[in-house]
Amino acid sequence: MSDLTTPPSAQEDAGRAVEEALAQELVERARSEGVELVGPGGLLTGLTKTVLETALEAELDDHLGYPKHAVEGRDKGNSRNGSRSKTLLTEVGEVEIDVPRDREGSFEPKIVKKRQRRLAGVDELVISLAAKGLTTGEIAAHLADVYGAEVSKDTISRITDAVIEELIAWQSRPLDAVYPVVFVDAIHVKIRDGKVANRPVYTVVGVTLDGERDILGLWVGDGSEGAKYWHQVLSEILNRGTVDVLIVVCDGLRGLPEAIGDVWPLAIVQTCVLHLIRNTFRYASRADWDELARDLRPVYTAATEQQATDRFGELAGKWGERYPAIVKLWQNAWAEFVPFLAYSPEIRKVIYSTNAIESLHARFRRSVRARGHFPNEQAAVKCLYLTIRSLDPSGRGRARWVTRWKAALNAFAITFEGRIDLNNN
Repeated sequence: MSDLTTPPSAQEDAGRAVEEALAQELVERARSEGVELVGPGGLLTGLTKTVLETALEAELDDHLGYPKHAVEGRDKGNSRNGSRSKTLLTEVGEVEIDVPRDREGSFEPKIVKKRQRRLAGVDELVISLAAKGLTTGEIAAHLADVYGAEVSKDTISRITDAVIEELIAWQSRPLDAVYPVVFVDAIHVKIRDGKVANRPVYTVVGVTLDGERDILGLWVGDGSEGAKYWHQVLSEILNRGTVDVLIVVCDGLRGLPEAIGDVWPLAIVQTCVLHLIRNTFRYASRADWDELARDLRPVYTAATEQQATDRFGELAGKWGERYPAIVKLWQNAWAEFVPFLAYSPEIRKVIYSTNAIESLHARFRRSVRARGHFPNEQAAVKCLYLTIRSLDPSGRGRARWVTRWKAALNAFAITFEGRIDLNNN
């Protein structure tokens, strides 16, 4: 119970002072005695042992109804019955503790449960290391080197498998009713299903009414996806609560525009302008890039569709004979490019590229690179989810993304009048 005569801030300062004094004492002892802080024989290892054993004794006191050595406990019902040794893996290494027992065997400790061999912080450490791309072997070696603890690769796999239930809940969680923008893009990973093959894993990311990046889910494909596949994906998002999307930004995914029209009839399908520009330079000689960039800029920065059409005609007349593939590229993407030109600069800035996904995919690639390939789809999705979890431990997959969002939100509300309620934001 708090001391009602002492302000909470003063209590917090006093508690912090005690913690700092204890930390300073441990550091000084480590220096003077020449011992390590963690690992076998480390000062923190001994402190952890003392804290855990003290907590277990307090739990047994509560269970029996009297403290150790109390007179009222003699020859009355249940009583203490010695202790048993147990090695526990903690954040400071392996710690051997003595767990007290009672004669009836009815004592069920909560601090360190029966058959528990690791503290929860160790599991979080393993999951964090896995999310950073370390293999089970590398994690085992890390725990051995840093903590002097021998943890098998099978145990590490079981620890990371514990997030699968969490992953399923995350993949089916309720979503926002409206997203101003949704981005769809893929990362390719190697999955062994009979034989190792590159498989696309599609990431769907929404920008919320608060300007946050919200990762809606991960879906594995086989490279032959069409309208039926995308209708299933989008229907799943619809069934989780998203009834309207203003703009969907995607690139050349066969069947996706048709599925968007079925699920969200009012949504605008917009190609990623930045990707279109990047793909343009793939067909051109490096020596022509600077001049081509100058000629291309008036097309995608045009104030109107007519201006863009005129500027593109000039570009095609100048470069078409040398680079006919560039002209064809833009002609094929024109219908999904021109919606971009109807929007204000605030909206254009948000939908110009799929950076909301690309930065996430960069983290994904670091995580999968060390693994080579995955035994099945679930293992691949688990690895990617661990990366998402490391970015947002709440499991929501959200993060602040768009700066100066209010200006963009007002632009969306005016452009798509009646589909965004600013009063509830």
